[in-house]
Amino acid sequence: MILVIGGAGFIGSHMAKRLRQQGEPHLIFDNFEAGHRAAILDSKVVEGDIRDPEALRKVFALHDIDVVMHFAAYIAVGESGHKPLEYWENNTGGMINLLKAMRVAGVSKVVFSSTAAIFGEPEYTPIDEAHPKHPTSVYGETKHAVEQILAKMEEANGIRSVCLRYFNAAGADPEGEIGEDHEPESHLIPAAILAGMGKTPGLTIFGTNYPTRDGTCVRDYIHVYDLAKAHLAAVSHLRAGGSSRAYNLGNGAGYTVREVIESVKNVTGLPIQIEEGPRREGDPAVLVASSEKIRQELGWEPQYGALDTMVEHAWAWRKANPDGYRD
Repeated sequence: MILVIGGAGFIGSHMAKRLRQQGEPHLIFDNFEAGHRAAILDSKVVEGDIRDPEALRKVFALHDIDVVMHFAAYIAVGESGHKPLEYWENNTGGMINLLKAMRVAGVSKVVFSSTAAIFGEPEYTPIDEAHPKHPTSVYGETKHAVEQILAKMEEANGIRSVCLRYFNAAGADPEGEIGEDHEPESHLIPAAILAGMGKTPGLTIFGTNYPTRDGTCVRDYIHVYDLAKAHLAAVSHLRAGGSSRAYNLGNGAGYTVREVIESVKNVTGLPIQIEEGPRREGDPAVLVASSEKIRQELGWEPQYGALDTMVEHAWAWRKANPDGYRD
């Protein structure tokens, strides 16, 4: 059985749907601080917090778990600078608790949701796995610390891991059953959609003087469905006895903030009120991935690489659920 930590959140809930489609036994473990019960659908769930060692011990004692997927991090780059203790406690401390519980239970395989934020301001693009790691945010530091811990675990305790470094997760379930709903919404595509729908006063572009083609940040967007595919490939690798790995996950194409907003306008037909604000601390100018390593080693290929397709899927779910999971 696969234990999906944070399985009621955006990426975790899409992962759980893929596991249901595959007929893969799994269990969601979530505290519902940011996740949604309505996103779980038919998956079995245990309510608990990764910061609670006893809750983790109990879930391993009561269930036959062989692989863990970890999606339970705090994710806001800007917020992390204002709440460093909370980010270190949840993102890094929570993972330490999880690894201790796995060690006691004899569970030796974990797939970890890492991030492009571990690289900081890139020295070159596209960014490959060998790129120097100098995170510029507390969020990136917490994820980098977990990667460093995991790198030691195979030799020390026999716990093997695959770290998947997401660039920008986007899109929604292609069937429109579940989608993305954060409170407040921090991801650009759904935030632009909400602004266009009049659900928020407008959309702020943070920084317009970056050294990019239109002065706004460039990011590599990857469909949440393709992230789930990468997790399935990582599980297969670990179950086949594969050693610990770390992979970058993106499409290899970068879009500016203004280009993403234009895509949202074109797909939805909605007007979007734009304001320009200062740069956010810890935001690099350009983050574009090289995913050649995971393509070559695990055979992963993105299915929904077009930006407009990601926007279409996000818009289809939000149009059907104007108030998100509160509908």
